[in-house]
Amino acid sequence: MTKIAVWCRHDGDNIIGIGPQIPWHIPSDFRRFRKITEGENLVVGEKTYDSFPNRTLPNRNIHILTLNPDYEVSDKDRHFIYNNIDDFKEFEQDLYICGGATIYKLFMTSGNKLMPDIIVDSKYCGEVDKLEGQKIDITPCIEAMEKNYRKVSPDYEQENVFTSLWIKKGDFVEQNVLKKLINIISINN
Repeated sequence: MTKIAVWCRHDGDNIIGIGPQIPWHIPSDFRRFRKITEGENLVVGEKTYDSFPNRTLPNRNIHILTLNPDYEVSDKDRHFIYNNIDDFKEFEQDLYICGGATIYKLFMTSGNKLMPDIIVDSKYCGEVDKLEGQKIDITPCIEAMEKNYRKVSPDYEQENVFTSLWIKKGDFVEQNVLKKLINIISINN
C-alpha cells in the first residue's frame, strides 16, 4: 500500500480554505485532482466530504474519518465510515489523503506508519478570493514535509499552480505509483 497526500495550498501562508470554501477556482487544478484520484481510495474528513457535489466523487471509494459513529453517507456501497485513524495502518490498497486540514495533520503527525509515502504538493501563487470565514492552513504539514521528505520532481506550472512530488526520506516508494503521478502532473491539462 502506498499513501499519497494530495493538496493545493496558497503559496506563502499555506491556506487551503476559508470557511468551507477553496478561495480560488483553477480549472486545471480540479482536472489534475480528478486524474490523480479517479479510481482510487480517498480518505477525507466530514467537512471535505460534505463539500463534494452531492457528497460524492464519481469512480472513487471514499473513506470518511469522523468522530461521529452515526454519520450518514450518500453511497453505502462506495463510502465508508472510520472513527479511528489507526484503522488505516493496515489498509491494503493505495490510499489518497485528500483533506481537510485536520485529516492532513493527523496523517502527517501520527507516526511513521501513517505518514504519506508521497506528497503531491500544489502551490497556488495567485490572489485569494475575499471570503468570509476562518482561514484554514496546513502549515504544520508543510513543516513536516520540509523536514521528513525530499522533493523528487521539478515544479510543473499551470495556471499559476506549481506542483511537485515529495517522497518520505529513507523509504522505498512504489515506482508505478510515482510514475503515474509524474505523468499526470507533468502534462498540461
